[in-house]
Amino acid sequence: MTAHSKTAVDPAVSLFSKTQTQSMSLNRIISERDAVSEAREAKTARLRELRLEKEADAMAAAAALAALPKRAGKR
Repeated sequence: MTAHSKTAVDPAVSLFSKTQTQSMSLNRIISERDAVSEAREAKTARLRELRLEKEADAMAAAAALAALPKRAGKR
């Protein structure tokens, strides 16, 4: 068996460490992007729900106003 010198091992360890750091950074960036995307989708859904509720209330109010009997004008 041949013994590896310290100088032969250091570049391999250094390269592995660099690759591992890049991988962890990439995973962190992807996680942050996913979290932002999920937050945006949740906010969009909440705002859509509020808008639809407001539109339904407006339509109900318009229907109720249309159902009121009309007053006779002055003669």
